[in-house]
Amino acid sequence: MTDRKIASFGSWKSSITADAILIGSIGLGGVAIDGNNLYWLEGRPAEKGRNVLVKRDKKGITSDVTPAPFNVRTRVHEYGGGSFLIENKTIYFSNFIDQQIYQQLPNTEPKLLTSDNQKRYADFILDSARNRLITVCEDHSSNAQEPDNFLATIDLETGEVKTLISGSDFYSSPRLSLDQSQLAWLTWEHPNLPWDSTQLWLADVNDAGNLENIRCLTGQSQIESISEPKWSPDGILYFSSDRATSLNDGSNWWNLYRYVDEKIEPIYPMAAEFSYPHWVFGLSTYTFVNAEKIICTYTQNGRWYLAEIDLKSQQLTLINTPYTNIASLISNSEIALFVGSSPTESSAIISLNLTTKEAIILKNSSELILDSSYLSVPEAINFPTENGLTAHAWYYPPKNPDYQAPEGELPPLLVKSHGGPTAAASNSLSLKIQYWTSRGFAYLDVNYGGSTGFGRAYRQRLDRQWGIVDVDDCVNGAKFLVQKGKVDSNKLAISGGSAGGYTTLAALTFRNVFQAGASHYGVSDLEALAADTHKFESRYLDRLIGKYPEEKELYRSRSPINLTDQLDCSVIFFQGLEDKIVPANQTEMMVNALKQKGLPVAYLLFPEEQHGFRIAANIKRALEGELYFYAQIFGFDLTDEIEPLEIFNL
Repeated sequence: MTDRKIASFGSWKSSITADAILIGSIGLGGVAIDGNNLYWLEGRPAEKGRNVLVKRDKKGITSDVTPAPFNVRTRVHEYGGGSFLIENKTIYFSNFIDQQIYQQLPNTEPKLLTSDNQKRYADFILDSARNRLITVCEDHSSNAQEPDNFLATIDLETGEVKTLISGSDFYSSPRLSLDQSQLAWLTWEHPNLPWDSTQLWLADVNDAGNLENIRCLTGQSQIESISEPKWSPDGILYFSSDRATSLNDGSNWWNLYRYVDEKIEPIYPMAAEFSYPHWVFGLSTYTFVNAEKIICTYTQNGRWYLAEIDLKSQQLTLINTPYTNIASLISNSEIALFVGSSPTESSAIISLNLTTKEAIILKNSSELILDSSYLSVPEAINFPTENGLTAHAWYYPPKNPDYQAPEGELPPLLVKSHGGPTAAASNSLSLKIQYWTSRGFAYLDVNYGGSTGFGRAYRQRLDRQWGIVDVDDCVNGAKFLVQKGKVDSNKLAISGGSAGGYTTLAALTFRNVFQAGASHYGVSDLEALAADTHKFESRYLDRLIGKYPEEKELYRSRSPINLTDQLDCSVIFFQGLEDKIVPANQTEMMVNALKQKGLPVAYLLFPEEQHGFRIAANIKRALEGELYFYAQIFGFDLTDEIEPLEIFNL
């Protein structure tokens, strides 16, 4: 073994380059089983982010199903999800460019089914008895301020779209019983989002296909977040809810329930979350093997587990796998299929034999082969924060076996504030995180108050406190590591995207802890966000900040754009020109303000990008640009060849 080179933190040379991360790197999700064929979606940065439906047949042969230029992605709620359905070898999918549904038979080109470019579709199911699809429809044809959302039917012969039921602000998860005589679905109303309060509905479907005997099963008389209604093989309706459980711990966990004999009963009460926040359609965290067994995934303290529940005895048994993050879980009687990852394994499509419990990787999200000695494995840490409370984070120490820092030197710290803000940081292997740690950065991925996975009470810490609680937790996480002697107090940076970009900008503006930061399509003007965003999130800030315009002064006082006089550090901004969630004008206002103030500032605008970057060249430029920026601000040498970027006022 050769001696380790001595070099300052941040300047270590690493084989985990932006190019290495992106070569062969894809997004994975949206799994499906149809007979002997397995399907999943691949998001390919090398194809400008195109989502391709891929099939693996019984012989293990993998092939693309949807040809270029088709892009399997819906824009309902802007975040999409639930963009395809496969039944009896026939595929139905939403195409991103025109947002229409296409039908594709085996070995044929996709055929246009719908033809109204003012309508978008998601979360569709097949009603074979009536030769139609049932779908969530979002209609942008009216002159109203918001589009209309409703459940619709689509005739498979004519493509005719008819309203099935309307009247609520939002709909999701239409699910037919196996005999196709009953339909369950979810609704919610402004100002709620689906993790705040939803309603579960049930109706009979008559021979003409119309709904009768419509009734709300739960969610009207009490506040609860309901998701994932599903019918068991024996015709019982199951769902996830965070209603108060028999645990009586006040946390209101997302647990599993069923509706039997006109009563709702818990399946396995547990201080754990069996679901995610419903940002996208098509979530699946539990699946039926048969009428007596469920395979499910749940999270405790940020780590996900796989388990099976015997529905007769209502006993839960853990399934031993190396995966600590599990999503898109489905099954038949023989296998479970899911997207799995761990601190040392990137996301992959996993097939689990339900008899032997053997897991097989069908597709990796990255072709990069890494020596595990270069991987920084995260540690779950808890740290004190404001009001005597505790917050959570994943801490990654610097890791590179080829280097050591000069004696007495401490590493720079990059704090990550995740998006959402109703979301969570996971401990899955992220090559982007390893990009930093292998160069000598410490990295702290914060699950600040408001994050999911810790019960409703933790999630509600952010009610009316966005820009305060999240900022306090990010700041206190950094201070905690400084006090422990793990990082350099003079080289603290914070970075985040979307809502995490707002937390980043708020931390830089309203606190004097960080010396630099990076905002990826982040919010700087809360008033502008309240007035200029899409329907799904248009009332999100009512809960996070307060009612608008009644409490506009509160919005102004929490908006970094209005208080740049308090900001005294360096910032780099990354923004997509086609972003409808955080328009580019917000970022440009902030950049101009910092230029005028004389603070070091850099700005990279990507014309083809939306909310989140999908094109390989832009992902590379953003990652390398952030490293270049910190090198100039913190004064360490770069060993990577990075295209310089203009930093104003440096």
